[in-house]
Amino acid sequence: MPMAALRGTCSCSDTCRSGYGIPCMAEESSHTPEKPIRIVVVDDHGVLRAGISRLISERDDMHIVGQAADISGAQEKVEVTRPDVLVLDISLGSENSLDALPAMLVKSSSTRVLILSMHDDPAWVQEAFAAGAHGYLLKDAAETDLIDAIRLIHGGETYVQPALGARLARAAMEAEADPLSDREREIARLLALGHTNQEIANQLYLSVRTVETHRAHIMTKLRLDSRAELVQWALDSGLIGSASR
Repeated sequence: MPMAALRGTCSCSDTCRSGYGIPCMAEESSHTPEKPIRIVVVDDHGVLRAGISRLISERDDMHIVGQAADISGAQEKVEVTRPDVLVLDISLGSENSLDALPAMLVKSSSTRVLILSMHDDPAWVQEAFAAGAHGYLLKDAAETDLIDAIRLIHGGETYVQPALGARLARAAMEAEADPLSDREREIARLLALGHTNQEIANQLYLSVRTVETHRAHIMTKLRLDSRAELVQWALDSGLIGSASR
């Protein structure tokens, strides 16, 4: 019997094989595939951004709906497209995207955020999640890790690269004795020595806003209210010597 005749006469359910071992064509034609995950990629390095976008676009269940190189561009893309997932770098030139992330999520509350960054300090992971991120992945991760992370956070889960997860656990155990990360200790030392936020930013290749954020975290973690108290803490903890003042 011709194939067309099978299609024309079959009115069976999707479990039917028409007695010939052939799937019901009527059912297949009415099937609608699941909508792809709509993704915006934000990174200030054009080649890397294009590579990430191309990698994602190769997946049938994913679709790039926008790209941006800076915070203003990211804000616009998120507000206009309201993506399912935002793949976001932390350092965008001299800007820290985590400062703007809460406002972006107000514009698109259903968007899930995967941070893709070179920063491997657990303090950055904690800051990212505090700002509203749902996942954190390093840029040296495998391509399959990126795809898996996107799918996981889109499905409602949180994701931290396993190596970072282990470091976070160690950091939590060590926090009781020393609440500051290595980066925060370095900034605390420079602050105690009298350096300004701008001078610290220049020395550590950070933005002034990032230094200000670290400074606020330092003061909160140590429960200090002034630079004088910070200097005294640095002296008491051996972070600086009395001759350094």
